[in-house]
Amino acid sequence: MAKVVVLGAGVSGHTASSFLRKWLGKSHSVTVVSPKPVYNWIPSNIWVGVGKISPEKVVFPLQPVYERKNIEFIQARAHTIHPEGDESSSTPFIVAGRTDGSNDSVRVPYDYLVNATGPKLDFGRTPGLGPGHNSVSVCEPGHAVEAAASLKESISKMRAGERQKFVVGTGHGLCTCEGAAWEYVVNLEFELRRSGVRDKAEILFLTNEYEVGDFGMGGMHLKRGGYVIHSKTFTESVFAERGIKWQTRSHVKAVEPGVVHFEDLSGAHGEVPFDFAMLLPPFKGAGFTVFDKSGAEITEKLIAPNGFMKVDANYEQKPFEKWLASDWPTTYQSTAYANVFAAGIAFAPPHGISRPMVSPNGTPIAPAPPRTGMPSASIGKTVARNIVGMIGGEPGPRYGASMSKMGAACVASAGASLWNGSAAAMTVFPIVPDFDTYPDYGRDLGYTFGEIGLSGHWIKQLLHHMFLYKAKLRPGWSLIPE
Repeated sequence: MAKVVVLGAGVSGHTASSFLRKWLGKSHSVTVVSPKPVYNWIPSNIWVGVGKISPEKVVFPLQPVYERKNIEFIQARAHTIHPEGDESSSTPFIVAGRTDGSNDSVRVPYDYLVNATGPKLDFGRTPGLGPGHNSVSVCEPGHAVEAAASLKESISKMRAGERQKFVVGTGHGLCTCEGAAWEYVVNLEFELRRSGVRDKAEILFLTNEYEVGDFGMGGMHLKRGGYVIHSKTFTESVFAERGIKWQTRSHVKAVEPGVVHFEDLSGAHGEVPFDFAMLLPPFKGAGFTVFDKSGAEITEKLIAPNGFMKVDANYEQKPFEKWLASDWPTTYQSTAYANVFAAGIAFAPPHGISRPMVSPNGTPIAPAPPRTGMPSASIGKTVARNIVGMIGGEPGPRYGASMSKMGAACVASAGASLWNGSAAAMTVFPIVPDFDTYPDYGRDLGYTFGEIGLSGHWIKQLLHHMFLYKAKLRPGWSLIPE
């Protein structure tokens, strides 16, 4: 009997464990270790953050779902990995601390391990950033509830005649998820219009992108209306139509009450006053400590300095001009231990996708590469397929899911209303540009496009319900694409 342990129950981990259970026979076990008792459909946190839906609409308890599908669930946070076992046993295992109130430590043995722990939200990297400090967030349902309450308070003040300044964007020079910040700012603007107070508001999108529309992918060229345009033009047009100002190439170095302190790419320092600030944090990995059989620490063998897990990527340090699509991992298998994989955000990227930029003061200001949503789910499914094959006798992984050979689709809400809302529907192929295959733009323009309109919002609503249905493993769930 093979025992597969999945760390994390987010998009990638939940996808991996679900397909592992579907494809593996009953003689094999699947165990999920995750610190939270609920699954969160993160894309819809945006709507929670503007008060359109309640947090209960974006989460559900995991235990009943896993019980129904014969998946063992341990509510705990993994701390250490022992890929060689220890002096008492050669069976690999992880050690986790329970988060269900018992505070006990649990040892979980495995034959195959999938690290799908996602990111740690590194609010502490920017002084004053985040919930409990001087800005709000929509990264978690609880954060989004606080953001909605803060927005409601600002709207009340505007109805009383006060002007308000809103700052939305990235809270550090190395943030990712610029697309989520974009989605939130246009939803916020829509809610201000719907509340009849738009004339009392100034809205600024503050970002580490070199140009808006970079999205951590170096931007992209889109086919739209018979023309090829850059995502910079597309994004600036959306902002201009809505009266949203933007400030790019900025590293937020601190957030004080009512003031964002930043450094820009020229090395200049400045301040942006605000009444409401939603700034996303930078990410880091789970940061496991790894030990060999004798108990000696070997963390650097498995984990990169940023806390993410090293896999089958090319981690050679080289200049941007020598970055290749082939640098990106294919199977997400550890090169140190063949029975260990990392899926979704948990894998260490070989480098960025956007061109790295550094201010004259030595401050890096460039988006980190996105690995969320559709790519995370696709990677989780591929990892599951490869583990099933190896349990069945395959000598190694047969299937790949390189982001340099994978496309992605995104429907970003731009206003939650079935009658006058909108959403931007975008596709990109491949995610990581491949200039050897597509020398003009790095991507296939036949599969890379963007449109915005009311029908996009209907699709966004459909996806919200469809993917929650899939995540609850309802009948036919596996037929719904990632």
